[in-house]
Amino acid sequence: MLLADKSALITGGAKGMGRGMAIKFADEGCAIAIADISMKEANEVVAEVSRKGGKAIAVECDITNEQQVRDTVGAVIDRFGKLDILVNNAGGITASPPIEEMTEEEWDSALDLNLKSQFFFCKYVVPHMKARRYGKIINLSSIGAIQPPHHAINYNTAKAGAIGFTADLANALAPFSINVNALLPGPVRTSFYDGFTASMSDEQKEAMFRFLGTKVPLQRVGEPEDIAGAALFLASDLSGWMTGQALNIAGGLPLQPPAPPPPK
Repeated sequence: MLLADKSALITGGAKGMGRGMAIKFADEGCAIAIADISMKEANEVVAEVSRKGGKAIAVECDITNEQQVRDTVGAVIDRFGKLDILVNNAGGITASPPIEEMTEEEWDSALDLNLKSQFFFCKYVVPHMKARRYGKIINLSSIGAIQPPHHAINYNTAKAGAIGFTADLANALAPFSINVNALLPGPVRTSFYDGFTASMSDEQKEAMFRFLGTKVPLQRVGEPEDIAGAALFLASDLSGWMTGQALNIAGGLPLQPPAPPPPK
């Protein structure tokens, strides 16, 4: 098993990509802590891991609240005795009107959710990892950081900041044998799109995902398992000589989709 005897804290692990990572890591022998505000879904993931013989806990946490983050990190270390892996997965798109109409609150809320939260968790996890001279930190960015697919300037700016944050932190922590890398997912079939699909039928939702897939060189949207596989690589010692990198896991983006064959 790639993560035998390891422990991981995954923010936003109750559903979507975070859930996929939690299940994948647990299958590889890792003890999992899920930090989320959606406790019903988080406990369902814990139950699934437990049924398969794994170890998992759920901790309710508002990732934009520094005291709650500090308490969460402390609780996880107390429970597991150590913390080997941090996945800053939680985030999401917030209200993003045109910049001339955007309020300060709308700007700040996107950066708090998608970037400041990563700072908070690293602030309290890093001292523990430094003391042990071992750690894996994975920060979730987005392909939108380098190829914005739509006008969400506050979200895309925050995700671009995650890339810079990752590179700087990786450089600072390299002497302590702590690897810090970022994942840049493309369009993935998750609850990220709930705000766009709330009024759609199942058929309409599927049509939307098929359309999004045509914008991707591999001609499909991603699934949570696609992101989980890349995260597993970064969390394991297979990536021991890799740090400070921003890894696109986006079906080939930012390459352009192949042109259709010419008519016969």
